[in-house]
Amino acid sequence: QNTLHGGVHGFHNVVWDVKDITAQRLVLSYYSRNDEQGFPGNLMVTVTYELTNNDELAISYEAETDKTTVVNLTHHSYFNLRDGGRSEITNHKLQIYSSAYLPVTEDLMPNGVVSLVANTPFDFREEMCIGARIDEEDTQLLRGGGYDHTYVLEGKGIRAVAQVIEDQSGRYIKVLTDEPGIQFYSGHGIDGTIYGKYGITYGDRHGFCLETQHFPDSPNQPHFPSTLLHPNEKYTSLSIYKFGTI
Repeated sequence: QNTLHGGVHGFHNVVWDVKDITAQRLVLSYYSRNDEQGFPGNLMVTVTYELTNNDELAISYEAETDKTTVVNLTHHSYFNLRDGGRSEITNHKLQIYSSAYLPVTEDLMPNGVVSLVANTPFDFREEMCIGARIDEEDTQLLRGGGYDHTYVLEGKGIRAVAQVIEDQSGRYIKVLTDEPGIQFYSGHGIDGTIYGKYGITYGDRHGFCLETQHFPDSPNQPHFPSTLLHPNEKYTSLSIYKFGTI
């Protein structure tokens, strides 16, 4: 029905080339040929992962095409600041600097409406435990099995857009980006079949995602920020995950 994650053979399921590697930086590239997963244009993509001296994971993206195409890249790591994924993330305290989000249809596609978060379970303008309202009888929460929605970010350029604190460990993440949206996913689809470091089994709501990006379904929603990339243009995006302790 749609190209979730870029399709079955999206960029998460291909082998990338290593362009450069140092103790703190990894540069990867991928050449996506015309009509791969149905997308027009030969697209050259570069992603740089860098560990900075300020306890940050900085992820920068670049892409160029020879035909007008659609590009919307993001980072889909799951985080658990308490114990690496042994327990639920519902007690993590989340703050998203956004006053609006995108409601979804039954198949989790944005319905084109931009809704205010005020007086809804989606209001994280003030610090709130992820699990405080996650099981409320709210149509949007029921459709997503929790949170799986894009928040509309204010401002432009690289700026702080979200923060998560875990009191038991004292760890926090601050998220900065130059993107117009951030997808908050509360990990409801983790079914206990995936094993991580030290043999940890990842279960339902054992990790959360904060995916900086343009809005989903932008090609079909003219009032959303455009995801079109034209020849002789360069797609760029920057996201920073800053780690620390309180």
